[in-house]
Amino acid sequence: MSTLPQDTAPPVAPAPAPDQRLHPWSWLFVMLMQLRQFLLPLVALLVFGGRGDRDEMWTYLTTLIVIAVLVAISILQYLTYRYHIGHDAISVRSGIIARNRREIPFARIHNVVVHQNPLHRLFGVAELRLESAGGHRPEAEMRVLKLSQALALEQLVRQRGQQPPPLPDAGDAAAVLHSAPSTAAPAAVLLQLGNRDVLRIGLLSNRGWVAVLAAWGASYQFFPRGYVSDAVEHHGREVFGYASHLHPATWVWVVAAVFTVGGFWLLLRLLSVVLALLRYHGFQLTEQERRLTVTSGLLTRMRTSVARRRIQAWTLRETALQRWVGRRQLRIDNAAGVGSDDDGRDLRELAPLATPAACDDLLRHLLPRLQWPPPRWQGVARRGWWRLCLPALVVVPLLSVGAVFEVGPWGAVLLAWLPWSAFRASREIARMGYYLDGDYVAVRGGWWTRWWRLAELDKLQSLRLSRSPLDRMLGTASVWLDTAGAGGSIALRLRFLPESEARGVLKTLNQALARRRLR
Repeated sequence: MSTLPQDTAPPVAPAPAPDQRLHPWSWLFVMLMQLRQFLLPLVALLVFGGRGDRDEMWTYLTTLIVIAVLVAISILQYLTYRYHIGHDAISVRSGIIARNRREIPFARIHNVVVHQNPLHRLFGVAELRLESAGGHRPEAEMRVLKLSQALALEQLVRQRGQQPPPLPDAGDAAAVLHSAPSTAAPAAVLLQLGNRDVLRIGLLSNRGWVAVLAAWGASYQFFPRGYVSDAVEHHGREVFGYASHLHPATWVWVVAAVFTVGGFWLLLRLLSVVLALLRYHGFQLTEQERRLTVTSGLLTRMRTSVARRRIQAWTLRETALQRWVGRRQLRIDNAAGVGSDDDGRDLRELAPLATPAACDDLLRHLLPRLQWPPPRWQGVARRGWWRLCLPALVVVPLLSVGAVFEVGPWGAVLLAWLPWSAFRASREIARMGYYLDGDYVAVRGGWWTRWWRLAELDKLQSLRLSRSPLDRMLGTASVWLDTAGAGGSIALRLRFLPESEARGVLKTLNQALARRRLR
């Protein structure tokens, strides 16, 4: 007869990790965000609400009530927001009346954004955003966390998302956020831009138009309707009337026009440089554990990262100005379908402006099996050049006829666009081509603004052979290639191929995809 030792006891299950809250000041940032949305109505209420027979006291009281309601909502959101870090997922609970619970597996997080505006930096906090593929909104937005806590959570997502997570003791995942820095290999710097590079970005871009158009639109929002246009018309008449009384010579008018256009161009360059400094100051591209991270920004610091396996397509692009100074840019499309190209939140630009050699080195480093530049591009038949300027051949003559009826013979000047359109079309089709091997497919095009676009065959999800009525008449076809998350203004397609060649390319790609597993 056997007996059990008296001191033997069943193992005690470890306590589950507690839920965590946001930073105590998070309600303030939520309130400021909501106030920004209601800023224009509140200003209109304060400025125009007291006019007429309405008592000003009620205007101020209504404004205070609105602000008090926003403060109360912000505090309630802070009190009801919880997140829990598990072994393989993050659980987020939120909601005041309707309670929501969202489970976000680490392996499904495609992009991590750590955002710091000047107020965040003053309080030592940051906003964290977790994105997955195919969504128009982030999976989770944490406003706000301590900066060290946000960076630790970003590191945890990077570690858990690369490989199947281990099964540590309960509470270990949450402890990662408060533990010492990881002993992982240090990040390797792939590209770093200095102040001269950022200055060059501003001089070679047209970002100044963004500020001009934004200021023009804001003037229409904050001033009464017609006030801006009337002011411009009034001051314009005064200036031209004063100049007419001086009876200047023709060359004086020409010099004045040149100085006016030149001054406006310099203003646009200056605004472009300022915007480039605000966005790209301190730009650094690093790689750690097969994850790319970009940090940049002067006032608002942005740190965004994406796993290399999440990149769906690559685009090289250079304008005429960039080509003349020996620069181009490298952009990516990732599987996180959140945001637009220019919202600055998700990682889109690996090299905002770099030498062609630096861009090629980045491609070869990140895509080891890629032969870049390709040994030989497969071109298209040049006799179809007129198809690229077909819209101009139809629209420009109609516009010219209308202009002749309106302004007389000078309206026929619009026809001068046709030779330029034909010349540009012939140059563009001379550069069109594609390259296909066992691992990658690449297309190129453009002439004044040149581009190259490529994708791994493992990332292709669908293929489509397209033939328009004009294609059927000419015996040509186009092959469209689709990858998850790849978008932008440049489509991944092979255009104007002979039908037999297009079907051969489609068959080759189908056979290659049948032997591969979608990643």
